[in-house]
Amino acid sequence: MQPLQPMRVDWVATPPPGAYQRRSRRFTPRYQGPPSYPVPPRWGFPLLAWRWPTSVMGDASVPVSVDQVRTRARAATNALGLAAVTAIWAAGSEVWRYVLLALSRYGALSPTTVGLSDAMVVSSAVISWVASALALVLTLLWLRRARDAAADAAGYAPSRSDLQVLIGLVVPGVNLVVPGSVAAELEHAALREPADRRPTPSRLLRVWWGLWAATGLFVAFTLAWTFRSSVQALADGVLLHAFADLLAAAVAITTTLVVRRITTLLLPVDPSAVRFMRVVGVKDAPEPPLRAQRYAGSAR
Repeated sequence: MQPLQPMRVDWVATPPPGAYQRRSRRFTPRYQGPPSYPVPPRWGFPLLAWRWPTSVMGDASVPVSVDQVRTRARAATNALGLAAVTAIWAAGSEVWRYVLLALSRYGALSPTTVGLSDAMVVSSAVISWVASALALVLTLLWLRRARDAAADAAGYAPSRSDLQVLIGLVVPGVNLVVPGSVAAELEHAALREPADRRPTPSRLLRVWWGLWAATGLFVAFTLAWTFRSSVQALADGVLLHAFADLLAAAVAITTTLVVRRITTLLLPVDPSAVRFMRVVGVKDAPEPPLRAQRYAGSAR
């Protein structure tokens, strides 16, 4: 019996199942054109313009932003401009009536001319009063926001409440003094002046204050003059009405300047006054490095 020969065995090491993951073939989809929807999609951004996060109208719990003051200032200045134009129109109508009164001394006037003059005087007076009332309301709305914004910027509250300011504008006699002091305090706060310093109104504000008081006194005098019934008094009343309308137009124009000044003080950089800058030329600057020359046909 022959002895057993040793068996020749080759050992082969293989990794266990799952040790290596097979690489999946990367699939690159082809471009099939822009997406199409069977119905208009309902997702997307709302159709709203950008605004400051705190510019929510009517919410007193959020701080006042200058964006609100700028918006109301724009509306107030537009209304004041309309009031000034209608006041000048009313003054021109009164002057035309006075000219017709002077011409009537030498003969009878045409009924068409007289009727047209009366229509001009009545229509201009009504439109002027409506425009003035609208300008007053919008200016008061701007004043309320401007006082709050100035108080936030200066760090102290105004000396008068909104109710006190409104009463000071309504009471006859008092309304000649209170608006000027309120505007002076507002300008003082917009300039970030300390609270313990006495407000010093600017030249523009003093001119506006003087025109405001003079217009109020002259309007009261004109209304009292209308109770006179003589022919000369009626003729003089036409000139008084024309001059009162011109004073009202001057007050509207100066009020526009005051609103713009205080709004600019609350917002030091006025976006409407910023001009786009462009480079016209560069002097004494080193030459910029040029790109290396590339021959035609060379690899990029």
